Amino acid sequence: MKALATLIGTLGPATAFAAASAPTGEDGFFVWIFLGFFAMIVVGQLVPAFMLIIGIVRGLASKTKVETKAKER
Repeated sequence: MKALATLIGTLGPATAFAAASAPTGEDGFFVWIFLGFFAMIVVGQLVPAFMLIIGIVRGLASKTKVETKAKER
């Protein structure tokens, strides 16, 4: 327990000092390529999901007449 308290006490202030210089505002070209690629993956996953939801709603909203017939031998 003492080791955990020491670790937390050491890492807490270290992360605060590291975060102070992080926001520089100069994102590189490759950062924008990565974000664009990530956005393409998200959109690629949303399109089939929306199509599935639309299909479910159409199936629930449509009125279908089901006819049952006895089998003939």
